[in-house]
Amino acid sequence: MTTTPITQKLVLNALPVRLAESHKGSYGHALLCCGSARFRGAAHLAAAGALRAGAGLVTLASSEAVLNTVLPDLPECICLPCKPAPDGTLAAENAPLLVSGAQKATALLFGCGLGQSGDTALLLGSVQNATHCPLVLDADGLNLLSQMGLLAPFDRPAILTPHPGEMARLCGVPVSEVEQNGAQLAGQFARQNNCVLVLKSHRTLVAAPDGRLWQNTTGNAGLARGGSGDLLAGMITGFLAQGLSAEMAACCGVYLHGAAADRCRERRSMQAMLPHDILDDLCTILVDAGR
Repeated sequence: MTTTPITQKLVLNALPVRLAESHKGSYGHALLCCGSARFRGAAHLAAAGALRAGAGLVTLASSEAVLNTVLPDLPECICLPCKPAPDGTLAAENAPLLVSGAQKATALLFGCGLGQSGDTALLLGSVQNATHCPLVLDADGLNLLSQMGLLAPFDRPAILTPHPGEMARLCGVPVSEVEQNGAQLAGQFARQNNCVLVLKSHRTLVAAPDGRLWQNTTGNAGLARGGSGDLLAGMITGFLAQGLSAEMAACCGVYLHGAAADRCRERRSMQAMLPHDILDDLCTILVDAGR
């Protein structure tokens, strides 16, 4: 399949322009359903990514334990406190709260650090059936989607962000096949399910339902550690919330995530850099671009 490289020019032309006569409502409202007792940092990184991507409002729907971890560092985040399940995930009874929150959102992220349980599976079912805003599914959201057999053509803008293992589960094939035929599988999956598919790898692919296929040109092995995907999912959601098309939100997210990591490598090294380190470099890139 023919791939188009994601370039800095493409990304900068797609980014929203911050107008003098504007307010927080002008730049969208991202709702993030993320985090559990075990994976509190995933919610923190996703929220930081959405905020730094420029979303006007970011609401984190999670348990008090997660919110109390995130808020000291990210006071800009709005809290949507949810009841925890006994295993530290989110209880299924939070579904009406989440559905109500989604009515005010311009993009919804589901999955980062949520864990896989009967309760989170029921929450995903509610998200699939009773919400209508643009959707990003990452991590446990993808694994639950595979387990529950909920995969069907999406009736809204949707972005799925699997790594090769998650892609293998979504497609029902060995990981080796994903590694060998990633472009073909990504393109086929995006067309069949009417979604944008972000297949994460050394050179991440972004496949659109109309057959277009982009390949990222940024990033390095310093991103090969836990938390990088949570940050990326948050960034993509932040761009989607601001009104970018699903494919452009994905392209902007993966390019800037990788470009920030490339700059961070010069400061921290690939060996020592951490996902949250690259946010400073993201800011520098946007400053240099006059954004």
